[in-house]
Amino acid sequence: MFDLIAMGRIGVDLYPLKTGVPLAEADTFGKFLGGSPANVAVAAARLGRRTAMITRTGADPFGAYLRAELRAFGVDDRWVAEVDRYPTPVTFCEIFPPDDFPLYFYRWPKAPDLEIGAGELDLAAVRAARVFWMTGTGLSAEPSRSATLAALQARAKSGITVFDLDWRPMLWEDEPGGPYAHALGLATVAVGNARECAIATGESDPRAAARALLAAGVELAVVKRGPDGVLAARRDGTVVEAAPVAVEVVNGLGAGDAFGGALCHGLLAGWDLERVVRYANAAGAIVASRLACSSAMPYPEEVEEVLGGAGGV
Repeated sequence: MFDLIAMGRIGVDLYPLKTGVPLAEADTFGKFLGGSPANVAVAAARLGRRTAMITRTGADPFGAYLRAELRAFGVDDRWVAEVDRYPTPVTFCEIFPPDDFPLYFYRWPKAPDLEIGAGELDLAAVRAARVFWMTGTGLSAEPSRSATLAALQARAKSGITVFDLDWRPMLWEDEPGGPYAHALGLATVAVGNARECAIATGESDPRAAARALLAAGVELAVVKRGPDGVLAARRDGTVVEAAPVAVEVVNGLGAGDAFGGALCHGLLAGWDLERVVRYANAAGAIVASRLACSSAMPYPEEVEEVLGGAGGV
């Protein structure tokens, strides 16, 4: 049994090694494992959890690099396969701290991670995982959409089933409303920023969005509000608001994935909701203060150190 199985997007992130430099002027780049669910799996592994990834890469050197990186980070890659006809995706980023990080996705003609078929899934392992993590991007195209929904249906709301709303409009050709509503009805936890929650529910106010997510079927709604912190609400009426941890932001892109991995870690540990959210906030802040995403994911002692400086939990 795995503590966490994450399914979906993976790729190579190429970041300029100097911040504040437009891509047109950048001449040196760092190469990193990328993709939100892959980063979440790495984040949870860094915190001591046994994690695995369900995804696809191209049959190319970048695909080999990603599989090797997953293993190096302690993420099981038994369900990571190659797709011959599509190249491994590459994503470039511009880094303009503290809050401007444009992304440029190269996922054409189609990303291999959207080629996961329902018949290829190890549904017994998906059901047995203590946490299953899927994303909105996995719903953006077939056959990944059907495979993702099949995994959710196999879970039957067992354990912790997380829908990371992960709204990337440039990766969609149709409207997300139907697939999002279907997935929310099968998940137990929904996580997203204010914009993603608005796409999923039509509500932009954090409290209204949380209520709408709960009404859609989940047991826990987590609304990330950037510099305003996080709001988390349970179906039993528990509502927690946590302020962000103040850091000097270098690259905010991986913060949400660190938050997600730490959120899963805290939920698995059985902590109360306030402690879970404060821990996840601290993990996200650490990554926001670093250049990379995957390799920047914190270890437990680093999170505890930040929490100690912020007054503990």
